[in-house]
Amino acid sequence: MANTYHQMYIQVVFAVKYREALLHKDWRNEVLGVIGSLINESGCKTIIVNGIEDHVHCFFGLKPTVSISELMKNVKAKSSKYINDKKWLPQRFEWQEGYGSFSYSHSQINEVYKYIANQEEHHQEQSFKEEYLGMLETFEIPYDQRYIFEQPM
Repeated sequence: MANTYHQMYIQVVFAVKYREALLHKDWRNEVLGVIGSLINESGCKTIIVNGIEDHVHCFFGLKPTVSISELMKNVKAKSSKYINDKKWLPQRFEWQEGYGSFSYSHSQINEVYKYIANQEEHHQEQSFKEEYLGMLETFEIPYDQRYIFEQPM
């Protein structure tokens, strides 16, 4: 075939280290914009990036030559550097190691978009831990409860 055609929609979810509520509302949207720009710079296409104080959801069209693990490594490293360079927090900011990655079909784009857009309302009724474990169970991803979230030493 002369060209490569693809349609891969991915949602990635990752948390602030120890799930601390550090993404303050007064600068959170700026960070979410940076994350979206970093995804686009990779050749992927950001659909929506949103989150609350302790975690972020990224929904994007994946370019087939891009590795999700390399993309997330880059996004998390550069966005945490951005936060630290801005000195918005008295302590060093870090994302938790790891992430959840979930694939969707074209017919699910609007549903996933609305879900991510309404994170503030959604989390008035469900914690991030409940949400994340629910996603793992819905997608039938085996996990060990001990290794879901990093705990402070």
